[in-house]
Amino acid sequence: MTDDSRSHSFRDSVQDIAAAAGVPDTPQTRAPAYRLAFTDADFMTREEVRPVRLQLELLKPQIVMDERGIQSTIVLFGGARIPAPDRAETARVPALAELSKYYEEARRFARLMTERSMKSYGRENVIATGGGPGVMEAGNRGAHEAGGQSIGLNIVLPHEQAPNEYVTPDLCFNFHYFAIRKMHFLMRAKAVCVFPGGFGTLDEMFESLTLIQTGRMKRVPFLLFGQAFWEKVVNWQALAEAGTISPQDLDLFRYVETAEEAVGVIDGWKGAGC
Repeated sequence: MTDDSRSHSFRDSVQDIAAAAGVPDTPQTRAPAYRLAFTDADFMTREEVRPVRLQLELLKPQIVMDERGIQSTIVLFGGARIPAPDRAETARVPALAELSKYYEEARRFARLMTERSMKSYGRENVIATGGGPGVMEAGNRGAHEAGGQSIGLNIVLPHEQAPNEYVTPDLCFNFHYFAIRKMHFLMRAKAVCVFPGGFGTLDEMFESLTLIQTGRMKRVPFLLFGQAFWEKVVNWQALAEAGTISPQDLDLFRYVETAEEAVGVIDGWKGAGC
């Protein structure tokens, strides 16, 4: 990410990092206070520097995606535990094996959308997932099979993990802050597709719907894959009947079952509703 075509004549930070590494070894130069602030991990992780870390975590993916020419994305949310159909026997519980069909639908949907994205040289409607296993892997895999690029927005979790192998390496990001990660999911989103999942998927779905409901985000096609699953998990009608949401809020999303049906809804999108 270094840029030699700078617009100013001042000595740059990369040169000073190299110079600082070669200074004489003295008590003064060994002291933490002498370290360049932006190379000092102890300083950068201090409690008081959190606002700077938040800004950096927002800025780095923004710069990289701008450099790659990413103009819009199709976001896929979904469960990390949902296996591919050929690995369904490894599911933790039988119900997860039954949901493996949504891995295949996510994969096919991502492939279809990426084939279209390639017509804009991979800049528009780029698949974006959380970069992990399950439905996320399926999305990145479908894009990879279509010969296109895809984004993975991973996050550091207590258990050891790595991004799935299908994310485009130069578009694979790692986050500390969930909030900044979710901003990057939605900043370029032209459609949001939610597959069956757990707490993380529910969190992402409800935050996205809240932003749209309150006018903090532009309406986009919002697709829930698997009507039976979602109506069992969330009693949307009860929320409307209780008055905690408006009946019109039920129009903010559409149920779909297949990749082709999802593509059809996106194609038919008029901007005011599905």
